[in-house]
Amino acid sequence: MDFESAIEQWRQGERRLRAAPPERRPTQERVAAAITGELRRRLGGRFTSAELVELYARGTGWCLQLAVSLAPGDPWAWDSSVSVDAAFARYLREAADYAGGRRVLEE
Repeated sequence: MDFESAIEQWRQGERRLRAAPPERRPTQERVAAAITGELRRRLGGRFTSAELVELYARGTGWCLQLAVSLAPGDPWAWDSSVSVDAAFARYLREAADYAGGRRVLEE
């Protein structure tokens, strides 16, 4: 997966989360926040957008497991196209090579 494809998918996740029904959004936000915390644990302090894309490309099954454990009775909260993608989009903002809404490439 390349960066441009990944970021578009992640931004779609953020849009879906913002558009979620009001009664579902708190749970989906909680799942996204937990996934963001796990991303922080897995990638550590300093990371690049390429490392985040690589982690995503390796699979997000661990995200599903986390979502199920946080919201076992709410299968709609397990939708990776919402909480998972939104979490990756949010965590991307902390990448060392990402600023102002775009990737900063070295020349």
